[in-house]
Amino acid sequence: MPESNVSFLGRISVAVGTFFSILGDGKLAADVQRLRRGDAPFAAPVATPAPAPAPAPAPAPVVIKEATPDAALQLLGLLQRDARFVDFVEEDIAAYSDADIGAAARLVHEGCRATLREHFTIRPVRSEAENSRVTLPEGFDATQVRLTGNVVGKAPFSGNLSHRGWKVDDVRLPRLTDSHDASVIAPAEVEL
Repeated sequence: MPESNVSFLGRISVAVGTFFSILGDGKLAADVQRLRRGDAPFAAPVATPAPAPAPAPAPAPVVIKEATPDAALQLLGLLQRDARFVDFVEEDIAAYSDADIGAAARLVHEGCRATLREHFTIRPVRSEAENSRVTLPEGFDATQVRLTGNVVGKAPFSGNLSHRGWKVDDVRLPRLTDSHDASVIAPAEVEL
């Protein structure tokens, strides 16, 4: 059962996970935009359940809270500091050779990896090897496993694990002072 008041570190974990989910899923991004505008959330058609002896309690309403961007900006600042991530992404690489881009990507990768390992404990959602056959039982956690391909019927589902997923177990971001401007992810540098 979800907590009604998620801790600050829990909100960071949700924000980072949601950020990457939205980047990878256009439909999810559209649904989030719709919710932020205050439109009715999109609801997939639900099959009518067989009559039950007692009606099931109504699900708790989904509450969407506006997240402050400070933690995301802080992470972006750490990636810039340790890996020059923003410099790499903002650079026009069309004029560079593949070898030059590969060398730069290796440095960015090394810095990003070090930053993630320093500030997060990340583990796979599923322990099986990718491309192995898995069966998802009825009631599987749809927040941890996304079905792709030809999804018909109901669980149990059997398929090939195309990605193990990632889950953050711990977040260790530095504390910020009240005067810290998180929107400045990398100050300008002036050499004297």
